[in-house]
Amino acid sequence: MRFLKPLMDQNFLEYASYVIKDRAIPDIVDGLKPVQRRIMHTMKEMDDGKFSKVANIVGDTMKLHPHGDASIGSALVVIANKEYFIEKQGNFGNLLTGDPASAPRYIEARLTPLAKEVLFNSELTEYSDSYDGRNKEPIVLPSKLPVALLFGAEGIAVGMSTRILPHNFNEVIDAQIAFLNEKPFKLFPDFRNGGFLDAGQYEDGIGKVRVRARIEITDEKILTVRELPFGVTTESLIQSVQDAVNKGKFKLSSIDDFTAEKVEIELKATRGMATEKLLKLLYAFTQCEVSISVNLLLIQANQPVLLTVSEVLRHNTLRLKDLLKQELLLSLEHARRKWHLRRMEMYFIGEKIYQKLEVCDSYEEAIEVVKKSVLHIESVLPFSVEQEDIEKLLTLQIKRISRYDQNESQKELHKLKVTISSLNKSLKDITRYTINFLEKIKDKYGLDYPRRTKIKRFDEIRVQDVAEKQKVGWDRKEGFLGLNVNSSTTSFFCSAYDKMVVIRKDGSYQVIRVPEKQFIGKNAICVEKLNSKTVHNVIYWEGATRVCYAKRFRVEKFILDREYNLFPAKKGAKILHLSQGERIRLEVSFVPSPRIRKSSDIYIFDDLAIKGIQARGNKVSSKSVQSVRVMTNKAEFGQEPLLPEESENK
Repeated sequence: MRFLKPLMDQNFLEYASYVIKDRAIPDIVDGLKPVQRRIMHTMKEMDDGKFSKVANIVGDTMKLHPHGDASIGSALVVIANKEYFIEKQGNFGNLLTGDPASAPRYIEARLTPLAKEVLFNSELTEYSDSYDGRNKEPIVLPSKLPVALLFGAEGIAVGMSTRILPHNFNEVIDAQIAFLNEKPFKLFPDFRNGGFLDAGQYEDGIGKVRVRARIEITDEKILTVRELPFGVTTESLIQSVQDAVNKGKFKLSSIDDFTAEKVEIELKATRGMATEKLLKLLYAFTQCEVSISVNLLLIQANQPVLLTVSEVLRHNTLRLKDLLKQELLLSLEHARRKWHLRRMEMYFIGEKIYQKLEVCDSYEEAIEVVKKSVLHIESVLPFSVEQEDIEKLLTLQIKRISRYDQNESQKELHKLKVTISSLNKSLKDITRYTINFLEKIKDKYGLDYPRRTKIKRFDEIRVQDVAEKQKVGWDRKEGFLGLNVNSSTTSFFCSAYDKMVVIRKDGSYQVIRVPEKQFIGKNAICVEKLNSKTVHNVIYWEGATRVCYAKRFRVEKFILDREYNLFPAKKGAKILHLSQGERIRLEVSFVPSPRIRKSSDIYIFDDLAIKGIQARGNKVSSKSVQSVRVMTNKAEFGQEPLLPEESENK
């Protein structure tokens, strides 16, 4: 048993680390999870410009991915439906309806031109052994775009999760350019479904957003859903509407789904239901409006890190700058090396060095002859003459030598010099070069990715405000409260989301849901809808001594149905006065006594501070109180006591 804990601790940590880094969380560098990266690498290795069966792609990817074909196939479909890096042919499912993709053997895919341009460079890619050691796979791809922000991502790991929302292609590039120009930028999500977005609480990718369907009033009684919120399908939306109808939130005459290439769901209101009100009810009770919490967690430097959108964009933009610099250096090296070889070739052919080889008896002698000849121009060459250079000259074909044109060679050398000069110029101003690269990418592909989600602020729709109101009766005489109390002396209009406060004469109180029919006691003196902002005023006898206390309070913290007390439960304790609001003036009458010169006094509640509901309150007077009467003019102040006043408190 003593060996079990260390074993479990080690194994669990290894498993947790594996799930976090190798399965669920994307890397900040290329924005891809391992299975997605392996798919893209495999498709690049297979690429011949033609479509390949997804089943074949899956099969080749399994050489790198230690899990089943189903996970690879579904991951490929997800990438393809992002519409950035994989071109589709066949049924890849329907994001609007939620219909699944066809089996991998029936669908085909290939890389898009965008993927080839921004996702790969074998010379700048670091590789590692695959899980079985038979193949090599990229640790990360040298992506030139912030894929994590374009794709978005969801993943659940051990003890953590990520949810990144997708952003607009053009806006991401504009933000990168703004950053390089040292200008401020902001980014907000954009969804393929369209709809409306309230990003007031997005907080740079660490808050939440509210998304709504786009619904048009197409007739006096018909609402038509044209666009869906992110993550919602036509099936799930219709089901949420049907559930709301079944629960009595609202009524509909019919629900018709005409969705094909575009969303079209018609909702017909019942007689007497205004479409404007129905629209609010749909946003309040169905998936026509959803709230999405964001958690931008990525792998950075082999560790899971919680980041902001701005931080991810800055990281990827700086990396892009570095990648382009490395590509320029490689291109410069290739151009200089090519000029080096072409210049030696021109000398070798122009000076007819090849004729001197006719008298050579061995390959080694030939090398020495060429080397001695080429050394005459080594001073003008960008590199020193190496053995490899000599061997390349010796492998020149007779066909090339016989057709050699010195003028054409001079032109080629000139072009290479221009290229080298241009590369050096770009390296000196790598920031401008990076901006130009981004502008070209946007000009080339930006038209394919217009913003689809409209950003706007929503008015908050509280379900309490739009829920159907029903009459709630209170029979004071019999002590019953509820929807089914008809012979009532007092009534309220409440929704199923309202809560009710019941205060009794002995100082006990409860907060309850709106009941069908519930006995609340014949001594209830106040029943009202709960409002945590409402200020209550109370004067009560502490006990049989008739010493009175007064206090002001709000009903804020409670447990439903639990009975509480406004003051200690003592014999003779009861409420003398209960009211709401301000500007309450009371006449407090004292118990007659020969020693009392003044039989009454004025008490003003406004002089009291609002305290906790369990506070004892302030003593009204040192004298015994007989009764309390409201002096406030109703016409002037609009206040009445909730407790009927008694001339004699019995």
